[in-house]
Amino acid sequence: MRKGRKEVEVTDKVGDVSMASAPFYDENMYILNVKNDLDAKASEAIPSVEGLTAATKYPIPPSSVLKQLAIAIESGRQTNSMKDFVASSRGSSPAREKAGLSLSSVKALVLREKEDKLTSEFSSDEKVVYLINSLFDQEGEFLKRNSDPEETFISSLPRDIHGAPLESLVVKLAEVIGNFKTLREMSLFWSRVVDELRKHWSEEKHLPGIPPDDIPDLKSCLLYQQFQVINCCISRKKRHIIATESLDTMVMEANSNALESANYTGKIPTGPLLYARLRTGELVLRLGADCPSGDLTLLETGEPAYSPVTQEGPLLTEDLIKETEEFVLRTGSVGAGCSQLLSDMQAFKAANPGCILEDFVRWYSPPDWSESEGSTEDRDSSYGGESMSTRGQLSLRMQKEGNLWRELWETSKPVPAVKQAPLYDEDLAVEDILDAFEDIQPSELFGQLFVSLLSFGFAIAETMLYGDLDLSKLFNDCKEYIVTTCQSDRFNEKIDELVQMYETVEKMLLNPDEALKMKHMEESTMTTDESKRRFSTGEPKHRFKRLSHIFGGKDKLLTRPVCKNEVNDEETQIRHSFSSFFDSKSSLFSKKPPKPGNLYPAEQPLSLESDRTVI
Repeated sequence: MRKGRKEVEVTDKVGDVSMASAPFYDENMYILNVKNDLDAKASEAIPSVEGLTAATKYPIPPSSVLKQLAIAIESGRQTNSMKDFVASSRGSSPAREKAGLSLSSVKALVLREKEDKLTSEFSSDEKVVYLINSLFDQEGEFLKRNSDPEETFISSLPRDIHGAPLESLVVKLAEVIGNFKTLREMSLFWSRVVDELRKHWSEEKHLPGIPPDDIPDLKSCLLYQQFQVINCCISRKKRHIIATESLDTMVMEANSNALESANYTGKIPTGPLLYARLRTGELVLRLGADCPSGDLTLLETGEPAYSPVTQEGPLLTEDLIKETEEFVLRTGSVGAGCSQLLSDMQAFKAANPGCILEDFVRWYSPPDWSESEGSTEDRDSSYGGESMSTRGQLSLRMQKEGNLWRELWETSKPVPAVKQAPLYDEDLAVEDILDAFEDIQPSELFGQLFVSLLSFGFAIAETMLYGDLDLSKLFNDCKEYIVTTCQSDRFNEKIDELVQMYETVEKMLLNPDEALKMKHMEESTMTTDESKRRFSTGEPKHRFKRLSHIFGGKDKLLTRPVCKNEVNDEETQIRHSFSSFFDSKSSLFSKKPPKPGNLYPAEQPLSLESDRTVI
C-alpha cells in the first residue's frame, strides 16, 4: 500500500509540473513577454546624456562608436534614403486579421505594432528630448573634452580627409548617433535632428558649433558646408531686415522739409543723409551708398562717386558648384552673370544720381576705360559742354554696337540693393537643404559622420602623443594610412582597416605601455623587407595588422565594401575647373575691379565670375 501511495504521489507531482509549465505556451503571456522585452530593448537603445557626458573623461570617443557608424554605412548601402532606411525594418501590414494566425504570425504582428508605437513615441521620449536639447545648446558645452583648443585646433587632419572641424556640431552629432545600439534608432534620431534644424531656421536661431556667417568651407564635408549655409542665411536675413529698416528711415527723413529747403537755398544739408547735385542744380538723395570710391568723380556732374551697397552672391556648396558648372558647360548660359551685372548697375545708379555708363565702367571695370592725357588736371573745370573724347574713352568692345553693357544700362533703374529682387533666395536655399536631409542616402550621411569622428579622435591623439618619440612614430604611421586611404578611391573598401587604426590609437592613449610592448615585439619579428613596405600598396603595414588583431579583436567588422563616397575634398580643383570656363570667354569677361561696398560684410568668393562679372 505504501508503495502504491508513493507511486500515486509521484504521478501527482509529474502532473503538477506539466500544469506549471502550461503558461509557457499561452499566447497571451508570450505576447506580453515580447512587449516587455521590446520596451526594455528600446530603453537600452537610447543613450543618456549622463552616459555620453561621462564618456568625455576619456581622451577620444570610444572605438565602439566608430564601429557602429561603420556598420550603418554598410547597412545603408541597401537603401536610397533615410526614409526608406527607417521603413525597411518594418514588418507586414497591421490590417491583417489576427484570427487564425499561427503563433509566429502573431509574434510578427506584435513586433510590427510595437515598432510603429516606438516610432511615434521616439521623438517625445525624455532621453531623446534631452539629447536634442543638449546637442543644440547654444553654450556648446555638451560633449566638450578637456583638451586645449589652441593646440588641437591647429591640426589640419579634418580638412585633409574632408571631415568637420573639431568640436563642431557635426562631430558631436556623429558621437551621439554612434552611441545608439540599433540602426533604426540611429535613423529615427536623425529625423528628429532634421526637425530641430527646421525649428532653428524658422526661429532664426544659429546652429551651435557652426560659425554664424562663414561661407561654405569646401575642405570640410558636405554636411558641415550645408550647416554653414543655414547659419549664413540666418545672418543674411537679419542683416537684410536691418538694412531695409535703415533705408526706410532715411527716406522718411529725406521727405521732410529739409530737402525742399536745401533746393530753395542751394545749400547741401548737413547730417547723416547723403545727397548728390545734378547738372540742373537739384539735390537728390543717395540711396544705398556705402562709401566714397577713392577720388573718383562723376563725369557729368563732378560729384564724388560712391561705391554702392550690393547684393551678396550665392552660397555654393561643393555639390552646387558641380551642378552649376555642368549646367554652364552644357548650355553656355551666362544668365547668372547678367543678373549680377544688372543688379550692380541699379545699385550704382541709386547711390550716384546723375551718373552715366562711363562712370559705372570706370568704377566696375577700370580696364575698359582709358583716361585722355591732361584730363585729370582739367577735370574740375571741364564739366558741362566738354566732349567725352577729351576726358577719356571706353574700350573697343564697349563701343561696339549692341554691346550688352549698354543695353543693360539703358534698361536698369536706380534701385538700392535691399529693394531689388534677391539674386539668392535664402529661404529657398535652406528649404532645399532641409528637404535633402530627409532624403539623404544613409551611407552618405553615416560616411560623413564616420570620417568626421575619425579625424576628431586622431586630431586629439596627435596633440596628446606629441613629444613621445616611440608612440609618435607609430601614430604617424596610422595617420599616414588614414589620410592616404580617405583621399583615395579605395576609402569604401577600407572601412574595417580605418576602424582598426582608430583602435590602435585608442590603445596608445589608454594603455601606452602595452602599446609600446606590442610595438617592440612586432618590430623584433619583422623582416627587413617587411619594415620597408610603404602605404603605396594600399595595405596596412604588418605591424598594423598585428596591433589591430590584438587590440581590436580577430573578427572583421564588415564583410563587404561599403558604397562609394561621392564627396570631393579638393577645393582648388573644383573652383579652378569651374572658373576655367569663364577664363576662356575673354570677349565676354575681364578682370574684377576693386571690390565695391557690400550689402553685407561677409561676401561669398564665387567660382562663377558673376560676382562683379564683366560682360
